[in-house]
Amino acid sequence: MGEVEQRPTAGSRLGVQENAGISTLEHGQKLPATPTGKLTSIKVQMLDDTQESFEVPQRAPGKVLLDAVCSHLNLVEGDYFGLEFLDHKKITVWLDLLKPIVKQIRRPKHVVLKFVVKFFPPDHAQLQEELTRYLFALQVKQDLEKGRLTCNDTSAALLISHIVQSEIGDFDETIDREHLAKNKYIPQQEALEDKIMEFHRNHMQVLLNYHGHTPAESDFQLLEIARRLEMYGIRLHPAKDREGTKINLAVAHTGILVFQGHTKINAFNWAKVRKLSFKRKRFLIKLRPDVNSSFQDTLEFLMANRDFCKAFWKICVEHHAFFRLFEEPKPKPKPVIFTRGSSFRFSGRTQKQVLDYVKEGGHKKVQFERKHSKIHSVRSLTAKPSEQRSEVPTQSSFTYGDDPDSPVVQSCWQGKELKVSVEDGGQRASPSLKKSPKEGRRLDGAVIATMEEEEEVVKDRPQHSRPQAQQPSTAGSLAGSPHLSELSINSQGGPPMAHVTLSPNLSPDNRQASPLVSPLLNEQTGIRTDDEEEVRRKRFPTDKAYFIAKEVSTTERTYLKDLEVITSWFQSSVSKDDCLPETLKNLIFSNFEPLHKFHTTFLKEIEQRLALWEGRSNAHLKGDYQRIGDVMLKNIQSMKQLTIHLRKHSEVLVELENGIKNSRKLETSCRDFEMQKVCYLPLNTFLLRPLHRLMHYKQIMERLCKHYPPNHLDFRDSRAALAEISEMVAQLHSSMLKMENFQKLHELKKDLIGIDNLVIPGREFIRLGSLSKLSGKGLQQRMFFLFNDVLLYTSRGLTASNQFKVHGQLPLYGMMIEDSEEEWGVPHCFTLRGQHQSIVVAASSRSEMDKWIEDIQMAIDLAEKCNGPTPEFLGSSPPDTKSPEEPTVDQESEDDLNASRTSLERQAPHRGNTTVHVCWHRNTSVSMVDFSIAVENQLSGNLLRKFKNSNGWQKLWVVFTNFCMFFYKSHQDNHPLASLPLLGYSLTIPSESENIHKDYVFKLHFKSHVYYFRAESEYTFERWMEVIRSATSPASRIRVLSHEESHVY
Repeated sequence: MGEVEQRPTAGSRLGVQENAGISTLEHGQKLPATPTGKLTSIKVQMLDDTQESFEVPQRAPGKVLLDAVCSHLNLVEGDYFGLEFLDHKKITVWLDLLKPIVKQIRRPKHVVLKFVVKFFPPDHAQLQEELTRYLFALQVKQDLEKGRLTCNDTSAALLISHIVQSEIGDFDETIDREHLAKNKYIPQQEALEDKIMEFHRNHMQVLLNYHGHTPAESDFQLLEIARRLEMYGIRLHPAKDREGTKINLAVAHTGILVFQGHTKINAFNWAKVRKLSFKRKRFLIKLRPDVNSSFQDTLEFLMANRDFCKAFWKICVEHHAFFRLFEEPKPKPKPVIFTRGSSFRFSGRTQKQVLDYVKEGGHKKVQFERKHSKIHSVRSLTAKPSEQRSEVPTQSSFTYGDDPDSPVVQSCWQGKELKVSVEDGGQRASPSLKKSPKEGRRLDGAVIATMEEEEEVVKDRPQHSRPQAQQPSTAGSLAGSPHLSELSINSQGGPPMAHVTLSPNLSPDNRQASPLVSPLLNEQTGIRTDDEEEVRRKRFPTDKAYFIAKEVSTTERTYLKDLEVITSWFQSSVSKDDCLPETLKNLIFSNFEPLHKFHTTFLKEIEQRLALWEGRSNAHLKGDYQRIGDVMLKNIQSMKQLTIHLRKHSEVLVELENGIKNSRKLETSCRDFEMQKVCYLPLNTFLLRPLHRLMHYKQIMERLCKHYPPNHLDFRDSRAALAEISEMVAQLHSSMLKMENFQKLHELKKDLIGIDNLVIPGREFIRLGSLSKLSGKGLQQRMFFLFNDVLLYTSRGLTASNQFKVHGQLPLYGMMIEDSEEEWGVPHCFTLRGQHQSIVVAASSRSEMDKWIEDIQMAIDLAEKCNGPTPEFLGSSPPDTKSPEEPTVDQESEDDLNASRTSLERQAPHRGNTTVHVCWHRNTSVSMVDFSIAVENQLSGNLLRKFKNSNGWQKLWVVFTNFCMFFYKSHQDNHPLASLPLLGYSLTIPSESENIHKDYVFKLHFKSHVYYFRAESEYTFERWMEVIRSATSPASRIRVLSHEESHVY
């Protein structure tokens, strides 16, 4: 009775040597004694829907049962899997590997545990065993059937076609129809049967060798497509946010995800999460401090009850440990008397330990039986003797020459053998991500077009109407690639190209489309699920460092254009008007021209390094050019010699404003220059650009150093460059903060009428925005401006100047804030009680009200610390101090003279797209902290844009700065074609119902305005999301500035 019955396993039936699996013990440790006592039988349902019974001791921990299942399957990479079951409260939970089974399952004989995938890695190429990938494929099949893996019809049909290929082999229409009639892979499958069969037929055509995929290749293809879907490996856990909105939480290898329905709306990477905890039914995420984030320190989500909350917390802890830790966490010492919190911890090997074990060759390949496969003659992947451990198919390539008419097709598949390469380090390269830059950029001398070289797609123009001679080249390494055969590109999007052969010597200059075309690219509607830049992206280096270096290049282009606004355009304008005093002219241009000259050379060096990195030029030169730290270090060290010019920029800003104040002619010239298209921002903003650029270099080098491991070739130079630029930023940071406040006060002065002396020493801007003021006429929209000593409220004038007329002021000294929602019956309403006046205002939302109350209360506290109340500063203008030779204003009316006459722009046309006007129209607000964050979050680069009802994507050069996207046809243009202020917009990911079917797409929408944008890579997509989120989700916390830290000048 005490002995376990020896039962034949799946492997032993095939005569395979038994495998003990992976030991989780440290070297020198012994296995703990197996608990003795009565055995109990536990049923486990496998991924192929069979059930197996296992006899284990009742007191055995869960790990004993999981090890028994893995041993039964001869599964080496069992750490990716787990056992789940319904507990006595009908909650699906994972079997705890450390706790005794009897304490987790009350009636083991009546419970069926499910053996399923628990941890989904980011790249299935990390799965070394064919058996592991087969089990993952079965999991995908299950998720499709149960509706957990949601996707559009085309993607679903493509996935099912690979499952069918694996189960019945090559396409046969009669067999396919019979098989699909007997097997249901997805709800409402009947509507997709024709599309499934079309895809199945094309598996042979695309491979060009008259044979379809083997089952192993089909598994690989299936996982390659599935991993790109947003819901791959996602298990949703219902919850609510603080406002009671229903959402779903999930956990993945990257961190914790937030979904609304099946659309991901937010993500918290592990690197940003400081602590995870739960208290009753509240799930708490404590984030690391980040000035670039609009989130609070601790996020709170409500779940159905404590058990649901604890189950989700456990799986989060396990995911973090498995994907982020190098080794299994050690148990905490047991307290002597009291216990606090949960003792739960992750048990088992981490992913790194599994990869290291498999890489060291500590296992033998085993054969296994595919239950659903009817293929008896299986073509196996063969490899070189020295590469027997690698089973993942790799990409192969065509060669291209000059003869476009040759009908010969060369297959890169040599018979039934596919060569597999292993990197020197022994780690298997991902077929979809790892690729040599030189191979990706040149194929037998034929240069492949980059994104910058591709022809722009004109919006709303049907793609199939473009002449063939204008199609972008799609030549590349496509043939024989088991994971690219369905993702090849037809740039026309027209009807299927039947009976077309590919010339091995096809020249990309002929702009002919590749005939390796998937049916999903050739529908008459032109709707496709794959990205047209998929192959082009794969030709680029895929290292994150490359895209960081490319960000240096793209933002440097914009920075150089901003310098030219001063050194070229502004200099030409004031020279023509002859209005700038000679001393001021020398001060401005003697400090900006050396910067322009230096950064012109710097940009050339960056672009040359990128060209070498991509393999576009001087490919015959030898050397490691896949780094950027050395170039950055050299130029940052040279940049330190320009610090003397950077230190004078605050003087330049002050002297220019003084010159404008004292000279009507200069004021008029500067105002006219700001109305030109090339001056797309306020003029004084360009004067601060060099100081802002130093912060951008620092942020870029921080990302690069964080990406590199310490032993990387480029790490030392990158760290040295970071140290150099950090020193420069620290020296100039205090001056920059003062100048930003000074610049903002002068910018606001241009938007206001009826106020004198706005810019005075010690005054700090805090927040501006739209609020509704309650009066005898009801609620009326007003624009409020909050400073550290006074609150102004204004209305928008009806004059051509589009300025805001000041109606009143409330000194902050002695002010009190009261909640007035119940008293007045107005949502988000509060009262401001000053010493001489009180007003009732209402915000557009609860969050807006909280921001205003928080900022006003902070400003009141600052005012209390000052020496008494601030004197009123509304009134008539001071004596006119303009130069005597300037024209007078005797012709002005009496009403005009009663208003402030400090500048001529009061009655002149004014820019209507400033931040103040955007806040007025969007009924929102921004703070000085938001402006400071916006300075740090600037980005430039190519994006593809699509409107809501258009068919085509238009390639544009986009500059994001000052809460606004500026659109150019190319980076060489001097002025933007259009702009899109983002305050008030929402940033999301397109849902499946929107039929976008592209990678790296984000959506911007405000009311009925909807725009889609596509980035070229995952890194650039995440960067655009990061910087745009800073504009669409303003900071909820404010930076408290003490009186001693006031921005005085």
